[in-house]
Amino acid sequence: MKPTLLVLAAGMGSRYGGLKQMDGLGPSGETIIDYSIYDAVRAGFGKVVYIVREYFLDAFKEAVYQKYSSVKCPDGEPLQFDFVTQELDRIPAGFTLNPEREKPWGTAHAVLMAKDKIHEPFVVINGDDYYGRDSFRIAADWCKAHENSRNVYAIVGFEVDNTLSESGGVSRGICFYEADGRLTGVVEHHNVKIEEDGVLRGDNSVTGQHVELHAKDLCSMNMWCFTPDYFANSEAFFGTFLEQHGNELKSEFYIPFAVDNLVKEGKVVCDVLSTSSRWFGVTYKEDRPAVVAKFAQLVQEGVYPTPLY
Repeated sequence: MKPTLLVLAAGMGSRYGGLKQMDGLGPSGETIIDYSIYDAVRAGFGKVVYIVREYFLDAFKEAVYQKYSSVKCPDGEPLQFDFVTQELDRIPAGFTLNPEREKPWGTAHAVLMAKDKIHEPFVVINGDDYYGRDSFRIAADWCKAHENSRNVYAIVGFEVDNTLSESGGVSRGICFYEADGRLTGVVEHHNVKIEEDGVLRGDNSVTGQHVELHAKDLCSMNMWCFTPDYFANSEAFFGTFLEQHGNELKSEFYIPFAVDNLVKEGKVVCDVLSTSSRWFGVTYKEDRPAVVAKFAQLVQEGVYPTPLY
């Protein structure tokens, strides 16, 4: 059974100034998602499920079918697609939505929207992040090896120095794990950058300390591998989250938060996988020229054709 790729593409794009999921950044107008799907298909994924917002669902569907209707997997089977929407009122029975809330419930809530569409191991990615070919190969191999597993998940960790920004400090979730590669926690560090003395440092969000980091420390860029039981485990915890924060206007239910709690409660284990790929992405409009240049370089180096399809 081929694994499924779950693409989080419901972000509003307010900081970016538009729908960055549909912004053409490659030499022939390719989006970041286009490159992710290209790498995923070659790694062995057989289906893509998109999580979007209702208001741009039709335009998004049209763009997808125009690009990918003829794309086939390496075994000759057509690549499958599906779509789900993330909306504020999609919460479990018994809970009431605060009428003043406008902010989405977060990435872990978004993943729950696909629970009726996915019944095999799957990988979650952000639609506006470039993860690289090696990352998809590693994730696909893990999924294929855990086709019959339960309560075993994985995170694809990126070396911190492969995720830094030329524009300044960034926030990164640093992965902590045992000698056997099992995750013990993800701790957010803010203002991570190489400082004037050449040392990589960041602010630990738990201790408040300004600490030295190592270039090869692994961090989360929201690329997760799950077995299908994740949906039930996460949904149960979402109920607990709503009991505590459901009436708040801005609290969000994030994937690292859900996984961290499931691990600490002993309900699941999570492998930490390491990739050599270099991450990049777009958060602000100012990021766009650098990303365009990076895709142009990858095409020039022969990593990707243009157009992709």
